[in-house]
Amino acid sequence: MIVLVTGGSGCGKSTWAEKLIASLPNENRVYIATMQVYDEESVKRVERHRAQRADKGFRTIECEKDLASADIEDDSIVLLEDLVNLMANEMFDGGDVNRIVPALHGLAKKCRHLIMVTNDVFSDGIEYAESTQEYIRQLAQINNAAAQLADCVVEVVYSIPIAVKGELPCV
Repeated sequence: MIVLVTGGSGCGKSTWAEKLIASLPNENRVYIATMQVYDEESVKRVERHRAQRADKGFRTIECEKDLASADIEDDSIVLLEDLVNLMANEMFDGGDVNRIVPALHGLAKKCRHLIMVTNDVFSDGIEYAESTQEYIRQLAQINNAAAQLADCVVEVVYSIPIAVKGELPCV
């Protein structure tokens, strides 16, 4: 099963994705963390996510760029958190955005289950600087590719999961 989980900031998508993982077999659970820690706010966010998944049987892999380099065992259950940070790291920190989609396909082939988390950054209506507009355009392409790869796409709204593609997995 491949699931793409999306929603606005702070909507509960990570919590729902972790509940989904918790409903699956407790073997070879891998959490791929893509966030670069730059400031106190990001430190707190990482701490909150670590506490949230404590005692859930995850092996955490820090992978800020080059997703294909993540050491994932075949038949793993993987939570990729998240495409937004991965995209930003590849685009603005010396990476290569063109390797993300092939890496997602490679990861999907190795995993028993792949849960990918992304963020809805497209609906605020603000005109940004050209570099940010390019980031948003490229993230849309990554999200589209991830949605095509997924068996199910779930939008989380106020902590309520809504299937927009496929059937909502039982959590």
